[in-house]
Amino acid sequence: MIPTITTFGWVPEFARGFVRDLRPRWAFEEVGQCYRVDLISDSKSPEHRRLQPFGQVPTYRDDEVAIFESGAIVLRIAERAGKLIPVATAPRMRALQWLAAALSSVEPYVMALAVNDIFEADREWSKARHAKVVDDLKTRLTDLEAALGDNVWLDGDEFTVGDLMMVSVLGELRGSAELAYFTRLAAYIGRGESRPAFTKAIADHMATFEAPAAS
Repeated sequence: MIPTITTFGWVPEFARGFVRDLRPRWAFEEVGQCYRVDLISDSKSPEHRRLQPFGQVPTYRDDEVAIFESGAIVLRIAERAGKLIPVATAPRMRALQWLAAALSSVEPYVMALAVNDIFEADREWSKARHAKVVDDLKTRLTDLEAALGDNVWLDGDEFTVGDLMMVSVLGELRGSAELAYFTRLAAYIGRGESRPAFTKAIADHMATFEAPAAS
């Protein structure tokens, strides 16, 4: 079977370009793998929860596996294709460490800002908490920018699953005032998002939401 991902058929405008089906879409384009997309309207339904117990997207299935979590899905796509992930042990493990770091060490700080300033902006404490959330994020981004240094990609000249996931996470800050402090990270995101595979992936992602309006 053609690998298949499941994601939303519609989201509000503010979420377009940020739903996490973008990550496997990008991976598929990088490795040259055709794929299908099943669109859903209710991620909390019993049917979907059998695939994703937390009621989120995306999910993934192929002839051998059915899995969820964008990091696991991207890794499956890369390993199945033998691309985006080095063969030699040391660089392979470094690619995996950066994939894990993107999800575990960076994304929680990025999401904390989104939760505070978007999803919980109407709470009485959100304005007071904003400065602390931003300070924590800037501390983490300072560490990440130092680790990137003058490298093109996180581990040098080779783009890997670690970079795909890190750029995807940092892309959630696209256009934010916080990212303006970090010129190297902004340039790094720009390099990732200028890749033809990303351009195709985000165009297809956005077309999902534009299609109903065009009909």
